[in-house]
Amino acid sequence: MKDFDYLGTGEVYLDSACQSLRPKCVVDALDNYYYKHNSCGERVKYKWGVETDEKVEATREKVLKLLKLSGRKYTVSFTLNTTYGINLILSQIEPSHFKKVITSEIEHNSPFLATMAFSERTGLPREVIERNEDGSIDVKECDFSKAVVVLNCASNIDGRKLLNIKDVVKAVHKAGGIIIIDGAQTMAHSLDIVQGIEADAICFSAHKMYSASLGVIVWRDDLMKYLVNGFLGGGMVDDVEKDSFVLSAEGKEHRYTRFESGLQAWGEIVALGKAIDWINGLPKSAWKNLEANYTELFEFLDDSDKVHMVNTKANPTMSFYVDGLDSHLLGSALSRENIMARTGYFCVHYYLDHVLGLPPLVRFSLGLHNRPEDIEKVKTIMKKVIQ
Repeated sequence: MKDFDYLGTGEVYLDSACQSLRPKCVVDALDNYYYKHNSCGERVKYKWGVETDEKVEATREKVLKLLKLSGRKYTVSFTLNTTYGINLILSQIEPSHFKKVITSEIEHNSPFLATMAFSERTGLPREVIERNEDGSIDVKECDFSKAVVVLNCASNIDGRKLLNIKDVVKAVHKAGGIIIIDGAQTMAHSLDIVQGIEADAICFSAHKMYSASLGVIVWRDDLMKYLVNGFLGGGMVDDVEKDSFVLSAEGKEHRYTRFESGLQAWGEIVALGKAIDWINGLPKSAWKNLEANYTELFEFLDDSDKVHMVNTKANPTMSFYVDGLDSHLLGSALSRENIMARTGYFCVHYYLDHVLGLPPLVRFSLGLHNRPEDIEKVKTIMKKVIQ
């Protein structure tokens, strides 16, 4: 794909689950901000600032449209990353509204540790529920009564999805709870699973969906009634007296400031808008190429008796280990061949190490930049490794 023709010959990048490569148009959008309208959003009246404001507001609208959510119910706020967004919400929840916090066994450390901290801060009990092999949850087996629920809708281990996400959200709300979705691994290649889902908040990272480093919180407006102001700063208030202040977020027009203290990453926000345009404009052939690539690589690995896959089916993200080989050494060997892959437990230590008892793994996570020749090269090198 010409958008990634800066990749050198023979360079194979297989770490998209950590951060995706950026197409040229996204890098150009970021450069354009710094070169042509570098300014503080929402604070200035001069020409550059007006242009920044317009593009930032356009990005908020594009995010809602991408997720098929109404601006009458939802607000988009920008943060550092998914981890920051989840922690920012949990740290400001007033615990008197709830009885417990729930997460699942296959979560990234982001929600897993954040729910630990929430439980310790509030004194509310914490439950870690099981996920089925396909990523779904047995809703009838869970008690969501007045629970704060934090779940991913796609795993960064093997891409398994919260297939019954609609039923889960409905059950949580019916039981008087709220649900925060970790959408970090779904926005790039599994967007359909989270579109139109009316969770209380969806947190994700732009740098995992072909954009610059940025975090996003898409939150339901009535979430505010459960929050206590605890993280404050410039850009969040309309007026300040000696011992009091008036939050801008009290009005719908500036409600996004509820999670936006201080100056924001304006250039990165603008770049996200361009990334969404790029994703929406991709031809079907780009997605078919991605599917063909990850299916071929998965089937090759799964066919070997020496390779132990965590995945049960093909996905752009696949994790495995090879009999008799240290995964970290294997990762270093692949690196010498210009194949860039992740090794270890991928910030899912509890599930991979303590539940499944697996050794450190290798993860191949593909993206739209990958070429058929990338797959052939990986197969050639891995054949030597396996033999």
